[in-house]
Amino acid sequence: MDISIVIPLYNEADSLVKLHDWIKGVMQENKFSYEIIFINDGSTDNSWEVIETLKERSSAVRGIKFRSNYGKSPALYCGFQAAQGDVVITMDADLQDSPDEIPELYRMIKEDGFDLVSGWKKKRYDSKLAKNIPSKIYNATARKVTGLKLHDMNCGLKAYKNEVVKNIEVYSEMHRYIPYLAKNAGFTKIGEKVVTHRKREFGTTKFGMSRFINGYLDLMTLWFLNKFGKKPMHFFGLYGSLMFILGFIAIIVVGAVKIHAILTNTRAILVTDSPYFYIALVAMILGTQMFLTGFLGEIVSRNSSERNNYKIEKEI
Repeated sequence: MDISIVIPLYNEADSLVKLHDWIKGVMQENKFSYEIIFINDGSTDNSWEVIETLKERSSAVRGIKFRSNYGKSPALYCGFQAAQGDVVITMDADLQDSPDEIPELYRMIKEDGFDLVSGWKKKRYDSKLAKNIPSKIYNATARKVTGLKLHDMNCGLKAYKNEVVKNIEVYSEMHRYIPYLAKNAGFTKIGEKVVTHRKREFGTTKFGMSRFINGYLDLMTLWFLNKFGKKPMHFFGLYGSLMFILGFIAIIVVGAVKIHAILTNTRAILVTDSPYFYIALVAMILGTQMFLTGFLGEIVSRNSSERNNYKIEKEI
């Protein structure tokens, strides 16, 4: 199979038929063998009924229905697991991504040898204040942290080699950083293509302003996991040990000053009246806690097999 198209969706019933027919036309025109995988992320409208109808019309349609709304990342994860095509393309279901981009994205993967190609919506039709400006700040930060010179890290329109999606784990809300996940997995040939951004035809956006706060928190999480995720003891154990040692040395100094005062028969304040005593004590306690955190982190990192266990009601 040439192409798997993975489409996560939540309450997008109005756009699904038009999107399917548009994709089908592009596939037939370019003589691609393909499948369309719709992941219904707990929609409360009749999105699943539309998908079942499309399945009756076309053998290329596949569907996954979640029992509840897990989010875009879990939907992509399950879509990636099901994808069979040599090239996997993701797009949103709201018709803001154009299927006409698919042939060139496919060519960039197959002929130019990219592992991943991310879309760049250079000209956007979103609200400048609500989306454009925050998006520019967010992407600038992401470029600094990840080292990837992508203008639009979070664009839903992307193309991947099949082996890329099989070797990355998209969970929580990490769909924003799939190129970074791919880079961390060893896929370094990551490109970018300017793509058309269309105005939404039906419904409203499903993402609020909280996505920017969550995006930064997820970025920090990914950075930390990339640096210390496999060996949390390397972070917590190192700094915990240093803090404990400094606190221990400070306690010795405070004690030595007191002993010296006693031996020389000079006046000295009580050890418990010294602020350095409490600073040293806190440093030792925090150092011990950080060390134990690293130890527990090592245990947890070896026992997280259920992180991507989602309840699927039905598959077609």
